[in-house]
Amino acid sequence: MNIFPPERDLPEGRHQLLKELVMTALENTPAPASEPSRPRRKLLRTGVLAPALGLAAAAAVALPLLFGGTPAHAVAKNPDGTISITLNEAKDPKALESDLRRMGYNIVVDYLPEGKKCATRPRGTTWVPKEEAPLSVFPPTVDTEGFQIDPQQIKPGQTGVLEFAVNENPELGSVVAGIWARVSNGPVAPCDLIDGSAPLGD
Repeated sequence: MNIFPPERDLPEGRHQLLKELVMTALENTPAPASEPSRPRRKLLRTGVLAPALGLAAAAAVALPLLFGGTPAHAVAKNPDGTISITLNEAKDPKALESDLRRMGYNIVVDYLPEGKKCATRPRGTTWVPKEEAPLSVFPPTVDTEGFQIDPQQIKPGQTGVLEFAVNENPELGSVVAGIWARVSNGPVAPCDLIDGSAPLGD
């Protein structure tokens, strides 16, 4: 069974290079002492392989994960027009925001660490009811390790807002504990972080 996407889904030469990198990672792991003659396959993190090998179903933006380390996030456009977002580190919301804007989506992104809140609450006064504009897609309509949004819910002149509650876990690193996704008809105030706690979006 061929696990690699058709070559037309990758830039010229990248498909073969990805194959070689993955196979090298699988073959170059030392064998256990109890099995000296049997090479052991190294299992790469699913988050490393997914964006590179899932291009047949989605066009990844934050590539490559196999070249130069794992980026903080990955963004992929799905065939149905939705967007899958995978967060590996919740440390640079404006980089994710920039990627989404480069794709043509007017979306504001903010990470709220534990013990912090936005100085301005509420950030807007003309939120579209979530029943009318469900920016967050749940349950997901595609197989994704991250979460899914539907930017088609954002109409001309509107702004999408994504807020993430982030907890620092010494063993797991940054952990996203909550996501708030809404659409605003009017301006959205910037999220200047101050000490305090408040529910997302309030």
